[in-house]
Amino acid sequence: MSDPTRPRGPKIIAVANQKGGVGKTTTTINLGAALAEAGQRVLIVDLDPQGNASTGLGVEPDEREFTTYELLLEDIDLSEVIRPANPENLMIIPATVDLSSADIELISNEKRSFLLHDALRQHAMDTYALDYILIDCPPSLNLLTVNAMVASHSVLVPLQSEFFALEGLSQLMLTIREVRQSANPNLRIEGIVLTMYDARNNLSSQVEQDARDNLGDLVFQTRIPRNVRVSEAPSYSTSVLEYDTTSKGAQAYRELAQELMQNQARVAA
Repeated sequence: MSDPTRPRGPKIIAVANQKGGVGKTTTTINLGAALAEAGQRVLIVDLDPQGNASTGLGVEPDEREFTTYELLLEDIDLSEVIRPANPENLMIIPATVDLSSADIELISNEKRSFLLHDALRQHAMDTYALDYILIDCPPSLNLLTVNAMVASHSVLVPLQSEFFALEGLSQLMLTIREVRQSANPNLRIEGIVLTMYDARNNLSSQVEQDARDNLGDLVFQTRIPRNVRVSEAPSYSTSVLEYDTTSKGAQAYRELAQELMQNQARVAA
């Protein structure tokens, strides 16, 4: 029996954590690449004014004529904003610093929380036959992040394996609860993924234990290791799967993609 809470069309996942430096953009890029490598058609929506996901997938700033800013605030055709990326099944809607002013401009719009929701459900989206849309959220709980959560079926939370890692989660969970109550009652937590994990480090093991004790099955079994190849890949404008396909980081993101797809199949059964 299919999941009645999930509309037909692509599974939309917001990748969110208001804390910076937790591997949010890295996870968005590499999970997207791993899903695409597995035969899924994936769109990444760069909703961070820093535009790191766009840079990390090789879209140079001077090539970003139309971006998520226009998608949210102007009546623009999807074909103008969706750009191809590598591998073949991966696409991206890029972002620029223009998006940093969007919060102010959104305030006066009565549909301010639903603009991304509506933009990603245009009839033209059907022509792309997408399986997944991953939204790379800014490192804050602002109107852009709320737009992402209202537009999404679920939220995936990267959690850095470090001291105080769990502290910021309570505010994020509160925001998710508020979005459920006000605008998107079917929003759920896709899962917590441990990033920058060092198996030789007792602290990483302790953070993992704390996360599993507090959050149980919400924590993905796959852990993303601290891996130099993962860190190097963005400077070559590509995913770690393209940069060093046999690296531990590339393999971890493949495993995460498989776990995500298996979880979705289980929910849909």
